[in-house]
Amino acid sequence: MDSYLIQVNGHGDHAPMLDVHLKNTGNTISPGKVKGRKPRWAVRASEMSKKTFNPIRAIVDSMKVEPNPKKTMISLSLGDPTVFGNLPTNDEVTRAVKEVLDSGQYNGYAPSVGYQSCREAVAAYYNCPEAPLKAQDVILTSGCSQAIELALAVLANPGQNILVPRPGFSLYKTLALSMGIEVKLYNLLPEKAWEIDLEHLESLVDEKTACLIVNNPSNPCGSVFSKSHLQEILAVASRQCVPILADEIYGDMVFADCKYEPIATLSTNVPVLSCGGLAKRWLVPGWRMGWILIHDRRDIFGNEIRDGLLRLSQRILGPCTIVQGALERILHRTPPEFYHNTLSILKSNADLCYAALSAIPGLQPVRPAGAMYLMVEIEMEHFPEFENDVEFTERLISEQSVFCLPATCFEYPNFFRVVTTVPEEMILEACSRIQEFCEMHYQGAEGAQDLECDK
Repeated sequence: MDSYLIQVNGHGDHAPMLDVHLKNTGNTISPGKVKGRKPRWAVRASEMSKKTFNPIRAIVDSMKVEPNPKKTMISLSLGDPTVFGNLPTNDEVTRAVKEVLDSGQYNGYAPSVGYQSCREAVAAYYNCPEAPLKAQDVILTSGCSQAIELALAVLANPGQNILVPRPGFSLYKTLALSMGIEVKLYNLLPEKAWEIDLEHLESLVDEKTACLIVNNPSNPCGSVFSKSHLQEILAVASRQCVPILADEIYGDMVFADCKYEPIATLSTNVPVLSCGGLAKRWLVPGWRMGWILIHDRRDIFGNEIRDGLLRLSQRILGPCTIVQGALERILHRTPPEFYHNTLSILKSNADLCYAALSAIPGLQPVRPAGAMYLMVEIEMEHFPEFENDVEFTERLISEQSVFCLPATCFEYPNFFRVVTTVPEEMILEACSRIQEFCEMHYQGAEGAQDLECDK
């Protein structure tokens, strides 16, 4: 092997030198040809990027429809409680961040799993005798979505499958397919307040099933599982030896006549990775602060899952340090009346919306018990001019300037989702317009049959 020195953009006596080792074969060295490289540009998107697909964006972006210019647009589609300004976070929350920012002590890198003191604060906040937590059981993440991504990545390999609710949050499928993980959809039952069809769930389990995703309280349903139903879910997971990924970002966003039970508090042997964050309960989704809580009382995960989460967290070096620095104060200084007031508004809006939509022929809303949503069934046989929920919601935009997400976005056709975080007057106006729209297009049994015959 001969050594050659090549000068690179140097001037004078101290020009930088690049030491290049080339194999001397006796032939003329051609700097333009390097073995293994094609002599042309060939830059292609990765297979992972090609597999990444967000059904909400795909459906919404393809809805080429203009709202009615005579009516102000009312969007009931985006699950962001900050959009209309009627649900600000608490002053103690913003004050905590300001104090940390002014201190100048949190401008550098933190450990990839989060500062130890912050992990201790989260562990203390969620610790209880039924599901004890220590700092080492907490991984801080960039929002709950990254918590879900890391949990999926540590539990499942390409070629394995995960069990996902239908209807359910579209991100589960988006993340899984990008990782080469198969998605199996288990049914929720609207006639049972969106409880899981346990028989269907268990029938989907096979030797390649890596985990079961349980979203409670639910997006998009606004449902909250009872203690007994959660125990039934755990019984299935226990029989099949399948760990649970619990998406509990809406934990504690539950109306007063219902009780939220973290699934890990009811588990005696099923290991659980519970994903949560500040986004919804504290009304700051843009702050991107989430966490994974590791519940493993029988040491089934062992060190392997913990070590795997540590390694995966090192890919982006942890969440925002400013918010981390404020985390303990946010958790412990936020006054209880803030949570109460938020839930009071959400409950009032949900009740108004449910009552108004229940009175409209052709619609069947399912009463929510928490979170920020409710689902509405469209009795499509009474709206025969529309092919499906996507067409229904498109025409609702073009005629009434009301935007609800078609539930095809959540793998559940012929429903639509309503977000209940908008101001009360907008909820009432939107429901009034939906009523006008339905009255315009509703066909009774005879009318629907006649229209079908005309087709």
